[in-house]
Amino acid sequence: MTEQRYPIKDSIRENAYIVADDYQAMYEQSVNDPDTFWQQVSERISWHQAPSKIKNCSFDKNDLYIKWFEDGVLNAAENCIDRHLSERGDKLALQWEPDEEGQASRQFTYKELHQEVCKLANGLKSLGVKKGDVVTLYMPMVPEAVFAMLACARIGAMHSVVFAGFSPEALAGRISDGQSALVITADEGRRGGKTVPLKQNVDEAIELCSPACVEKVLVLKHTGADIHWRANRDVEYHSLVEKQSNICPPEPMNAEDPLFLLYTSGSTGGYMVYTSLSHHTVFDYKADEVYWCMADIGWITGHSYAVYGPLSNGASCIMYEGVPNYPDCGRLGRIIDKYQVNTLYTAPTVIRALMAKSEEATATNSRSSLRLLGTAGEPINPEAWGWFHDVFGEGRCPILDTWWQTETGGMMIAPMPGATELKPGSATQPFFGVQPALLDNEGNMRDGATDGNLVICDSWPGQMRTIFGDHQRFIDTYFSTFNGYYFSSDGARRDADGDYWITGRVDDVLNVSGHRMGTAELESALVAHPKVTEAAVVGFPHEIKGEGIYIYVSLQQGEQGNDALLQELKQWLRREIGPIASPDVIQWADDLPKTRSGKIMRRILRKIAANEYNALGDISTLADPSVVARLIEGHQHINEDVA
Repeated sequence: MTEQRYPIKDSIRENAYIVADDYQAMYEQSVNDPDTFWQQVSERISWHQAPSKIKNCSFDKNDLYIKWFEDGVLNAAENCIDRHLSERGDKLALQWEPDEEGQASRQFTYKELHQEVCKLANGLKSLGVKKGDVVTLYMPMVPEAVFAMLACARIGAMHSVVFAGFSPEALAGRISDGQSALVITADEGRRGGKTVPLKQNVDEAIELCSPACVEKVLVLKHTGADIHWRANRDVEYHSLVEKQSNICPPEPMNAEDPLFLLYTSGSTGGYMVYTSLSHHTVFDYKADEVYWCMADIGWITGHSYAVYGPLSNGASCIMYEGVPNYPDCGRLGRIIDKYQVNTLYTAPTVIRALMAKSEEATATNSRSSLRLLGTAGEPINPEAWGWFHDVFGEGRCPILDTWWQTETGGMMIAPMPGATELKPGSATQPFFGVQPALLDNEGNMRDGATDGNLVICDSWPGQMRTIFGDHQRFIDTYFSTFNGYYFSSDGARRDADGDYWITGRVDDVLNVSGHRMGTAELESALVAHPKVTEAAVVGFPHEIKGEGIYIYVSLQQGEQGNDALLQELKQWLRREIGPIASPDVIQWADDLPKTRSGKIMRRILRKIAANEYNALGDISTLADPSVVARLIEGHQHINEDVA
């Protein structure tokens, strides 16, 4: 496949926060003199006590610790709200769009956000929540979810946000792990015209918790649904909040005090510095712009770039409860027009879904306010990148393809619009302080243009500190595969310009007859075919090759799968990648199993391909669990045809 390049746009470069020379100088200082660099950067946020100790880290497996700004004292909620009040108090902080078009939207200035957070913080204290406690949030995408996160941070409690698509069983495990005495939820959530029984799920989860730990459930009446009420345990949100004072002094927190649990933990100080800087520089955020990160707050992207990063920078943020293609694919663009969104941050799955119905996605909206487009969650194939740039962004908006993980806290490899030449499919250059490297399977460093296992040398402020209650597991999981390095579990290649291309999880690298191929490369090649809208590639046991190539293909609207197209796609892959990429099986799929955040659950696809129907695990977290039954049926038909 021919590699395309998109030069830095002059219109972006002229007003950019960081240009190429700035990036290079800042990056070199961040690597060669991290104490000076991060000390200077730390001044972008407010401290009760400014740190004098900047970096104190050891990757020695026998004595592994990660500390940043360890003698500093601050409060995360104060940095997201209070410090903006004097100059930006009347600026909109949150603009909330409901699931259904035509329903009332809600808006909150920074002053109003401050009052809501303080009242809820006082309410939490009245329920017995104190510094160091863990509060579990199981909320829809409503402003009160953000209030709850910031209220916990304000009083020094850790919030553990559980994605509202998780089952009662999954929720119970997270409540028990954090030993949460308080759960904050809503009667129901809305998503794509359907309701999600959140309070009912919480009730079921509490029954499953062992040992029992939940004492109170704070319930927001969102839809007004009739729900079971336990008088001695359940507390109505507004009844609690309305009687509280709107003044709540922020709790002084040590920089290394944990801020949240997300099956990893982030420190208060390092995380705030890192997310604030990365949001500002990668998105080149301007003071009066409207910013929309579409991620659910139940995921790290929602934490870092829908809440803490943008609010720490005084941004005006959009929050949306629904899905981008309801009631049609034009909804996303209409929301952009309604709020005059300047920066949109979304996932490749969303982009591909819109691309499949391109005319519908763009016909009822102009999207003329857009300046920048970002993507995260998985590698984006060049074809989707091109459509997002050329059609959705009308050729004027740089695409910021960001690579990072829950464990990293923030972006690790990402372009900066005023400093980086763009290449569709490449995350490009490392962020400040991030030192990526590629190792072979024996741990040897690979130099120059090459591929390998992606590791990170040394530490960065946003990095997770431990696994809650199990530090040895943290060491074993992330630092034992390659001694002295953080192992991302991703594979990558580096080109001659030093740009990085993420090839996917290492367990998504196929080994076919001794040849290693990244599934992302095959998927990108398939989606380049004009009749294919989405593809997922997995391996399955093969008697001769060791591992065979099994491909699930979703076709463009109006296209039908048949033998002729199947042979055409096989030849397409042979041309694009080579004969070794010839698939053993292609299965037509009307949809793929995806979480509600849009990630494809490849473990389910691998199990189906291997005939392991009884080992699929929990599928209740999928956006549409019925997809699995249809895929199994299709797989069985393929087996019958082969037999």
